[in-house]
This record gives sequence, C-alpha cells and structure tokens, in this order.
Amino acid sequence: MSRDDAETRRTRHVAVRLLGLSVLVAATPAASADFYQGKTINLVIGYSVGGGYDLYARVLGKYLGKHIPGKPNVVPMNMTGAGSLRAANYIYSVAAKDGTVIGTFSRGMAIAPLVATAQFDARKFTWLGSVTKDVSVCITWHASQIKSWEDMSSRQFIAGGEGAGSDPDVFALMYKNVLGAKVKLVSGYHGTSDITLAMERGEVDGLCGISWSTIKARHADWVKAKKINIPVQAALQKDPDLSDVPLATELIKDEEKQQILRLLLTTQLLARPFAAPPEIPADRKEILRKAFDDTMNDPEFRAEADKLKLDVDPIQGSAIDAMLQEIYATPKDVVAKAAKAIAE
Repeated sequence: MSRDDAETRRTRHVAVRLLGLSVLVAATPAASADFYQGKTINLVIGYSVGGGYDLYARVLGKYLGKHIPGKPNVVPMNMTGAGSLRAANYIYSVAAKDGTVIGTFSRGMAIAPLVATAQFDARKFTWLGSVTKDVSVCITWHASQIKSWEDMSSRQFIAGGEGAGSDPDVFALMYKNVLGAKVKLVSGYHGTSDITLAMERGEVDGLCGISWSTIKARHADWVKAKKINIPVQAALQKDPDLSDVPLATELIKDEEKQQILRLLLTTQLLARPFAAPPEIPADRKEILRKAFDDTMNDPEFRAEADKLKLDVDPIQGSAIDAMLQEIYATPKDVVAKAAKAIAE
C-alpha cells in the first residue's frame, strides 16, 4: 500500500469517527426528551402542608412540567422531619439520581454541613434555583408580652422550633447566643404552620425564622388586624415593608459577631431553594435548570404567584453554586463560632 493510500484510509477513518460523534451529540436532546415522556417527577417537600415552603413548591410544581420535554407529571409529596433535614438527606443520598426526583428544604440546609449536623455536602446538590430572596422575622401573638426587640432582650421569649438546622431553631438560637435575647426554644414541631397554631393557642409566644413572604401570603389578615408583633428581622438588607423593624445586624457592633451574622444570614438569598440529587446525568441537569428558569418567566406562573402574594425574585442554579463555593471558603474560626452560636 502506498503512503498516499494509507493516508487516505486514515482520513476516512477519522471522518467516520467524527460523523459518529456528531450523530451521537445530535441524538442527545431527543434522547433526553424521550426520557421524560410518560414519566413522573416526585417533588419532595421538607415541610408539612400549609406552610410557605409547601405553598411555593406546589405552585412551582403546577407549571414546571410543561417546560420539560415530554411534559412529565410533577407530583408533590411532603416528607417532614428534623426541620427538613430528613428531606435533604433523602434527596442527597437515597432518591433516584436520574432526574425524576427534585425537592425543596430549608435554606439553612445550605450551611448545615458547616455549622450543624448534616451528612451531605451542599455544594454537590444539583441546584435548580431559588424562587426568591427573603427576609426572616420573629413574630409573637398579640397576647404575648414580647412585642419588641427590647422585650426579647429583657423577658423570656418561648419560641417554637422544628429541629436542628431548621430556620426557626437556627434563628432563635442566633438571637439568643449572638445578640443576647432571652429565648427559650421548644423544638419538635413539624413546620411553621404547626408552630403558629401553637402560638395562637398560647403554648409558645411565637417563633423566629419565619419568612416575611409566608406572612404576606398565608397570614395577611394577621398583619391587617394587628394580631402579631414583629420584634426583629434577619437579612443582609431590610425589607421595604418593615422599615420600622430593626435589622439583626443593626443591633450589635462587635466585628466578630457581625461576621457570624453575615455567615448565617447569607442563606436568606436562598429563600425558596429547589434541588435535585447529586450526579444526575448532565443533559437532565440542564433540562431541569432550564425548566426552572422558564417557569420563573412563565406568565401563568407569575399571575398565580401574584394572586397568592408570593414574591418572585429568582436566583439561577449556577449562581447558587458560586455562592456556596464562597460560603464554604469562610475562615474556619468564624465557622466554628457560628456553629457554637446556633447550638442549644
């Protein structure tokens, strides 16, 4: 065989391989679309029915499927326990890693492996995005003697909680151990709806770590009728609706404690997070992320959110990835002090 003939055969072989790769790449989107045809996506909700996380999840689930090729059914399922830690552990370690399971859990789960007990690395979740940013508040029932931050600082405040790492527990302990509030935490409730019922019955004064968006969506009548007090708010910036309510970071000047607060409050940017398990196929990851983004821009979804008074100010999954890389780079001494601050 001549040198020219050998070179021609090699060229043809490379061309055939390239053609095969191009056919494979071209077939991938169709294969992804076929995967979801006739499938069901389970949407795991880490809280009981009736709370803010539940409401956001059910509204999202109503529209998400139509933005996924094959239009799978999206079925909500509540999985309560340990302030949504049970749901986060399930999604991370047990749920199928094929793109048929997604879920929502406490924003605090993003830093739980750093400052609490959690058997996962939050950076490895397949983050789809967050529907909005938020401000968490402490609320008390109108009959309670705790009506202001001054009262929280001078009187015992019996606060309901859900479990280690949950928003109500983290924030109650943050106010107690960083800012000196006289908080007595009574934990073990299945969700904020259960705690607010206990508040109305007088079993607890109220709770911390409930989203202002939940109050507006679920309990606007409380605000209008002045049935609740709002002593303090927690976020990196004040909510415009709460201009007269002190911000946690305004209540202390100590720089070390400010660092602790900033670490704990960063998760407010993940007010309503949604994630799939780690290591799902890359094409399905992109499909789910795009579907989430498309749902955020869906006029029907937006109209229903407006009707229900749900805030929509979304963050993309890639932005959550970047934020978590930054959080996990926090100096270890600050992390250790933050962990101690939210330990009972």
